[in-house]
Amino acid sequence: MRPIRSSEIGSYLYCHRAWWYRKTGVPSENQAEMLAGTEFHRRHGRKVMAALLTRTVGLILFLAAVITLVAYLASRWL
Repeated sequence: MRPIRSSEIGSYLYCHRAWWYRKTGVPSENQAEMLAGTEFHRRHGRKVMAALLTRTVGLILFLAAVITLVAYLASRWL
């Protein structure tokens, strides 16, 4: 008996019939739509990664600005 993967459980809960088709090896009739969905998710993933990178760079620049401001104010008081 092979282990049941969490993706199989998710597939079954989402659509019992699709899970059964996949289990029996029946190919899906909507291959074009599935490919389009895969490409959509790939593009979305790239956008999410770009947003995370932009946010990280923004936070680093903000911290650098705060440190620079604190150093400037500290040097004026001394």
